[in-house]
Amino acid sequence: MAEITNSEPPILTCKNVSIRYMTGDFRSIGLKEYLIRKIKRNYKVTEFWADKDISFSIYRGDMLGIIGTNGAGKSTLLKAISGIMVPTHGYVEREGKIAALLELASGFDGDLTVKENTYLRGAMLGYTRKFMDETYHDIIDFAELSDFEDRPFKHLSSGMKSRLAFSIASLVNPEILILDEVLSVGDGAFRKKSEGKMREIIGGGATTILVSHSISQVRSMCNKILWLDHGRQIAFGDDVGAICDAYEKFLRDKKLPEKI
Repeated sequence: MAEITNSEPPILTCKNVSIRYMTGDFRSIGLKEYLIRKIKRNYKVTEFWADKDISFSIYRGDMLGIIGTNGAGKSTLLKAISGIMVPTHGYVEREGKIAALLELASGFDGDLTVKENTYLRGAMLGYTRKFMDETYHDIIDFAELSDFEDRPFKHLSSGMKSRLAFSIASLVNPEILILDEVLSVGDGAFRKKSEGKMREIIGGGATTILVSHSISQVRSMCNKILWLDHGRQIAFGDDVGAICDAYEKFLRDKKLPEKI
């Protein structure tokens, strides 16, 4: 499917990104024993490609939806895009600051207060104390945690933790924002507010990548879409409706399309 032409350079490019996991004897034995077994050809190693030859580009202001069933390689690809993992083959080129919400509880300290954790996460994202001082109350208000800022983080519900993580990432103005099922947390009112915030961020020129099992959410919010299945790229393009239709048909028929 043809992509929209754009005179500006892409803000993110993945070129033949492939990520391999290896499991086997070397995971459970010492290095010496592994080398001995390798010399004797008496060892077992299994290769598993979580992603294989994924290629696409997106531009400033795009919102890319990534869809696929469990095990499709979505989260692994996000880790490569955010720099957490290095591809086995291929490469990722990115421009600007990235805020990635891949594991909502990561980067927080359960014994610190909500306020202390907000500043800690801001520091991890590379923001100054001055910037966080100016932004803190907006973050807490958006997360609806004004009555909890002096509570230990571990006392929050999972929904509260998710709201805080989303609020920090969305209110500190990253150039690229990566969300892995984040908009599915919280009650209906907060989901609606988060979607509104995403549209505001996109309108301000930020680029957003959203992994979601909600096809209706992808249809309504995204202008680009990437479909993965067992690590393979099935489709990428700007005809979000057609690719969502094909994906929903696949979910019903359990048969991948020959062409979209």
